[in-house]
Parts: sequence; structure tokens; C-alpha cells
Amino acid sequence: MDDKITIIEGPSPTFELIPDIWVHGLVEGALQAEVVATRLRTFDGKELVDRCQRAWEKQQTIHLEYRTQEGLPDEVPIVAARHLDSEEGEVLLLWVRFPDDSIEVGIDYMDDDELLSGDDWDLDDF
Repeated sequence: MDDKITIIEGPSPTFELIPDIWVHGLVEGALQAEVVATRLRTFDGKELVDRCQRAWEKQQTIHLEYRTQEGLPDEVPIVAARHLDSEEGEVLLLWVRFPDDSIEVGIDYMDDDELLSGDDWDLDDF
């Protein structure tokens, strides 16, 4: 199917809230929604980004299909995508739209080494 990117194996994706204001420009509409991001390892990230772009050019929605922490199937609309090469292999960055009522916030504390690693979502780092 060309209207979905499906995670076939591996753990459930981790979705992160993005504090940057530009993210809110990705979604407009009558329904309240929050844009969150996830990083996925992939073998063909460029093709997946191209698939997203083809759908958007046709004014179509493309979804990320995955299994929740509970093992249930779920999907969310993708609003932006980017492919990167990293030391660990190809990475697909996806920004997806969740309705506000489906967001559950978890707090994760980082130690000083993690804070200094630059492991955040600032686009200048990519």
C-alpha cells in the first residue's frame, strides 16, 4: 500500500513532543492536534520520504502504521518526513499528528552527559 508506512518489526516507536514553534505550522484545522516526532531505523529512507511526497502532491494523507506498547495496531497521519544517514545506518524522521486527547506525556530525566550530547530535535543539528 502506498498510503502507509508500516513498522514491521522492532519495538513500538517512541513519540517525542517538539518544543519548537514551527511545528504548529504543520497542522491547521478545526480539530485540536499535537505534532510529535519519532526516529525510525530503515533500509530505504529516501524511498519512504519520496512516497510521502508523492501522496502530499496528490493532496492525500499518508499514515504511519505501528503496534502500540500493548501490541495493538494503530496508525497516525504523517505531516512531515526527513531521511538522514547516521553512523548506525539510515534514519527516518517522521512528524505525525495526534489528536490532543490521545497524548500521554511521560517525563524522562537525563543525566548531564545526555544533555551535552546534542540528542534533541533542533533542525540545525541535522
